[in-house]
This record gives sequence, C-alpha cells and structure tokens, in this order.
Amino acid sequence: MKAEVVAIGTELLLGQIVDTNSSWIGEHLALAGIDCHRQVKVGDNPARMVEAIRDALDRADAVIVCGGLGPTQDDVTREAIAEVMGVPLVRDGVVVDRIRAMFAARGREMPANNLRQADVPVGATTIPQQPGTAPGLVCPVGDKVIYAMPGVPAEMQEMLAGTVIPDLRRRSGDTSVILSRVLRTWGQSESGVAEMLAGRIDALDPTGNPTIAFLASGIEGIKVRITAKAADAAGARALLDAEEDEVRAILGELVFGTDEETMEAAVLSLLERAGLSLALAESVTGGLMASRVCAVPGASNCFQGGVVAYTNHVKSDLLDVPEGPVVSEAAARAMADGVRRRLGADVGLSTTGVAGPDEEEGVPVGTVFVGLSLAESSEAVALRLPGDRQRIRNFATISAFDLLRRRLLAQIAASA
Repeated sequence: MKAEVVAIGTELLLGQIVDTNSSWIGEHLALAGIDCHRQVKVGDNPARMVEAIRDALDRADAVIVCGGLGPTQDDVTREAIAEVMGVPLVRDGVVVDRIRAMFAARGREMPANNLRQADVPVGATTIPQQPGTAPGLVCPVGDKVIYAMPGVPAEMQEMLAGTVIPDLRRRSGDTSVILSRVLRTWGQSESGVAEMLAGRIDALDPTGNPTIAFLASGIEGIKVRITAKAADAAGARALLDAEEDEVRAILGELVFGTDEETMEAAVLSLLERAGLSLALAESVTGGLMASRVCAVPGASNCFQGGVVAYTNHVKSDLLDVPEGPVVSEAAARAMADGVRRRLGADVGLSTTGVAGPDEEEGVPVGTVFVGLSLAESSEAVALRLPGDRQRIRNFATISAFDLLRRRLLAQIAASA
C-alpha cells in the first residue's frame, strides 16, 4: 500500500503557516506500515489542486488531502476532488444538521456559507469523526481512494487515527499490529545516542523487528523510538517490553521518560516516590520551571511553590542571597537554600544566568548556574547553553530538572 500526501493552502507556500500536518501524517503512516513516497504542497487554485491530486493518484494507491475544507470561497478541496472523480457535489442533510447543532450549542446562528461544508462528491462518504464544522471525506476512485481532512491539526489527527489509518490497513490486507514506544532522553547528542545503540541496532538488523529510530526534539531531548510488529497487540507489546529493557540497559540514566512523559512529570513522580516536597527559585528562567511543573496533574502533591527572583534585591530580601555576583555558583546555591527554607520544602531548586542578547558584568551569554538544596547538603553546577534567549531559558529549565532527577535516582538507589 503506497500513499501520498497533498497539503492544500496558499498560506503554506507563503510561509505564513508551517506544514506540521504532513510530517505528522507521514510519521503515523510509517507507524502503520504504509509507504509514503511523496508529500506536496499546493495553493488554493482549483486547476493546480486537480493536477496535484491526479498526479498523486497516478503513482499511489491512496492520496491524503489535508486542508481547504472550510466555509470560505477559497476552500475548494471538495470541488477539486469531485472533478478528479468526475462526479457532481450533493448536499448532505445529515452534515447540515450536525453543523447547525454545533453553532446552536455555542449560542450562535450558522452563517449560510457553512452550508458549503456539507457538499459531498457523489459516491463519497463522510468520516464519522467530526470535531469541527468541516467533515472529512473518503472518496473512492476505482480501486484507489482519496481521503480529505481539514487543516486544523487536532481535527485532522482525530480523523486520521479514527478512520484513515484503519481503512488503509483494511485495504492493504495487513492484519498484523504495529506498535511503537518512545524513550525520551536528556544529556547526550543524537549522534552520541546513536553511537551508544549502534551495536544493538546491528543485532536487530537481520530480523528487522523490532526497529530503533532516533528523533532530535530540541529542548525536549533525543527520542528513541522502538517499533514492533506482531500478529496481535499483546505480541507487539511483548516485543516492545523486551527491547525497552535492552535499550534502557545501554542508555541508563539518560532515559527520563516514556512516550509523552515530560521531564518535570518524571521529577514529580520521583519526588512523590521519595516523599519529598519541592520549591523553586527562578531568575533566568523567569517562571518557566513553575509553569511546567504546574501543568502536570497532581503537581500539588509535591510542589510547594516558587519565587521568581529576577532583581538583585528580591534575591537578597526573599532568598537571603549575600552581596556579590548574582550569576554565580554561590548565588545559585544560596537561592536554592533560601527558597527551600522560605517555603518549608524538602528540596530547593534554582536557576540564575545570562540569557542574552548581551553579556552581563562580563559573563557570557548562555552561562547558567543551577542550584540544588537538600536538608543535608547543597550544590551548584555551571552550564554553557546554546541558542537565543528563549532557547537558553528552555534549556536551563529542563537541565535543572534533569540535575534534580539524577540526584533523586541516586538517593532512591542508596536507600533501597
């Protein structure tokens, strides 16, 4: 089964919107074992859209069209697909009622142009998942098929997972199950992780199942994706479990989470396991650390609170930081000690540094100090972080959490 993706929208060509949909579709097609050899973008021009869809349909068994299903005059994906199919559009009363109900639920009257979204090529069916006003379409063309989905990422993703991927698997005749698991790492480059796992990848090559792939995710570290194929889900999970054990044995503490688990979620889990509470003192990160912690459900079980001590007098008045350079190991340690005492926590974690664009008091941009205070000891580490102001602040946030994570792992291991 071969598929191609056609992304619709002049805004994509002008660079006003980044086409993340095509990459997401490509990733999930690969996970489903469906080959995707081409992805193209085309503007809101009916003739060029028809040409792009026909060209893709000549080469592939399935064409996934994304975008152009809105209610405005430039949303002409329905018309272009109908022309490719050689059929007229008909208005689907069920879809009309569904769209009217959506507007009514918001206390609004439906504009007349939304009726266009209920136009369906003859012979096509609508996708059952419809989180927004734009219905998706399944459009058979002989023994091939065109899928049309809206450009809103959340709507597209629900339709692809709920209808498109299962339908493609059914058409391909492949009844096996393909599952993936992502191990999230921090503290090593992509090439470094690949080098560490090179021997394991070589060992898997003869069978090709499971497989290991890498994805650099910027401020979220390096992701190691394990993919396994089996006759059923239980068999695929068993393969994933066994391979995860192998990878973790090699990477050790570099692995901080699985799938969507964030660094801060991993830290909170370890704090709760150890029965410890956390307080944060932030200068260079300016509240980013507290924001990420509070985004984790159940954070209040461990998180006492935080202090954004951006100016020198706040550092001294609230956190008892002594006079002297505030971008230093001594200041970071004092901030961590101070916030731990002030908020009555078991653990204090702090950041101070220079995010730029200019150096401060001779300290280069990207210099960050992380302080960590426990009841029995305190420490500070120096970091040199790359990037612009925002990237430095983000890198400082996850690096600080990683320092705490590693210390908690060592403490838990020592008490076991």
